[in-house]
Amino acid sequence: MSKLRFHSISRYIRALPQKRHIHVSPASSTSVPTPFAECPSRVFSGIQPTGIPHLGNYLCAISQWVKMQQQYDSMLLSIVDLHSITMPHDPEELRKNILQMAACLIACGINPETTILFQQSMVPYHTELAWILGCLCTIPRLSTLPQWKDKSKTVKDPGIGLFTYPILQSADILLYKSSVVPVGEDQITHLELAKDLARAFNRTYGVTFPECKAHIATMSKVRSLKDPTSKMSKSDVNATSRIDLTDSTKDVELKIKGSTTDSVSRQLSYDPKARPGVSNLIDIHCLLTDLTPERVVELCHDYNKVKYKELLADIINERIQPISDEMSRLLSDKHHLNTVLNTGCEKASEIAQCTMKEVKSLVGLR
Repeated sequence: MSKLRFHSISRYIRALPQKRHIHVSPASSTSVPTPFAECPSRVFSGIQPTGIPHLGNYLCAISQWVKMQQQYDSMLLSIVDLHSITMPHDPEELRKNILQMAACLIACGINPETTILFQQSMVPYHTELAWILGCLCTIPRLSTLPQWKDKSKTVKDPGIGLFTYPILQSADILLYKSSVVPVGEDQITHLELAKDLARAFNRTYGVTFPECKAHIATMSKVRSLKDPTSKMSKSDVNATSRIDLTDSTKDVELKIKGSTTDSVSRQLSYDPKARPGVSNLIDIHCLLTDLTPERVVELCHDYNKVKYKELLADIINERIQPISDEMSRLLSDKHHLNTVLNTGCEKASEIAQCTMKEVKSLVGLR
């Protein structure tokens, strides 16, 4: 392996047998269950600073974090900038995006006084723990992860960072001994890796890390306004496929007006399979108002699609325009945003330092 040239590594990885490797280290063959540490409940989640969050990010993730910060005594929210450099990026754009993301999260309701909001790269213990965990993981185990298979196809010669970032993601979680991790269904495999690595460390060096459990929202996914068979995405080249949280009132109206529906009927009905476009709009309506699809259809039974889209645009604007205005206000004071991130870094580092002191002692590094 050491003789392989860097540009050949991805070919080596792709050539590996695609057999499911359920173990992380050779020691996993033991039949004795590895215990997890008993730790106080703590929530951890992260978001990449890769552009303005859209309505789907807000409804299915950020708004859930806002609710969770009221339910848990300890919660950390990280702007995971190290993850965002696994793909080609513009350094100036990244610097801008980090502050934009901080402003957006605060504008959406994240309270830095109760939630530790911080920038991942400002806490170097993340990469230290990632290295130690990486020494417990195998290449075949990483190669089975679906995100690697999907993303590595989009670049000619994918880098090692793209391949190993799930280990860094595991370190993000375990560094704070997090027990509750809000994730989407597409990240469940990465959370399973974090559990495997926690078991491997606990088994090899001593019981240190708790079991990290997924917190999966039961709500519907927000779909693309142009292709309702796909998720709403920041990476979609068609900007009309999504509602960004900074969109103007007019932008929202035009995007909803031009959203894909169907010609099945002029009236509303909820049927995600037969009418995915109309159903997507109803799902958005439900997420914004806490109504059920049946109730939305009942209330709007005499609306044609044109009139319904006008109503929905008004509902969306009522929610996101205050967020957009608050973002603009926060971004006018970058010193305040940097202060928030620095304070969050200090709080996160205090927890992380305790974990790494314990980890290094167990591993033999201290």
